[in-house]
Amino acid sequence: MHTNTRSVQEAYVRKQKNLRILIRFLRIVILVSFLMLWEISTRFGWLDSFIFSSPTKLFACFYHLFTTGELMQHISVTLFETLISFLLVVVCTLLITILLWLNKSLSSILEPYLVVLNSLPKSALAPLLIVWLGANYKTIILTGMSVAIFGSILNLYTGFIETSPDKIKLVRALHGNTAHVLFKVVLPGNLMNLFSIMKVNIGLCLVGVIIGEFIGSKRGLGYMIIYGSQVFKLDWVILSILILCLIAILLYFLLGRLEAYVLKH
Repeated sequence: MHTNTRSVQEAYVRKQKNLRILIRFLRIVILVSFLMLWEISTRFGWLDSFIFSSPTKLFACFYHLFTTGELMQHISVTLFETLISFLLVVVCTLLITILLWLNKSLSSILEPYLVVLNSLPKSALAPLLIVWLGANYKTIILTGMSVAIFGSILNLYTGFIETSPDKIKLVRALHGNTAHVLFKVVLPGNLMNLFSIMKVNIGLCLVGVIIGEFIGSKRGLGYMIIYGSQVFKLDWVILSILILCLIAILLYFLLGRLEAYVLKH
């Protein structure tokens, strides 16, 4: 009986492993097929290579910009602004949410304002921030924060107030104070929720930074996109978009690894 159970478990593990390998293989096949079809379409004139570019033209554009150092400068600026805005969003979200959780009256007063601010179109807010604060990297970081912070506070606060009341009562019954409830129950109970919010925020901060660079920057991938579209350097536009996709994937992957490490320990 024990041998049969073990054989079933091993067969299930092999099946899952083969499934993961198949999924990775199919992902690669889809990507390679898309790139080949894209290249063939431009070579045979099915697509206009001036408008849609092509993989070989994008590689040549990447090589030229990389060797001159111009591309890395733009990438580093966008990455710096995104990471700073993301870290500030995480810190501010935690501090403000804890403050709202500690003061229920304050949360009742501010909740409708947070909802309204979260509903504002951030692309419309960005020009005002540029006018008020000037066209500099601090304003772009603030624009990145504005896209993510209000929704983050609302989501995390919802998680805080929905934390298991039985666990809170248990801590209180053992003569625990508010700090014990916060650090022993509320924060640990919302750790997965916090990481889920962070995974969403890293993309939102990147979007906010790009919006800011569209309007008030002469560096960064957002600037490359808007400048390339103005002077019809569409290779710059498409290459910048692809790099932004890769950055988003990389940052999301790193957050996933951090989440796995924290939850494991």
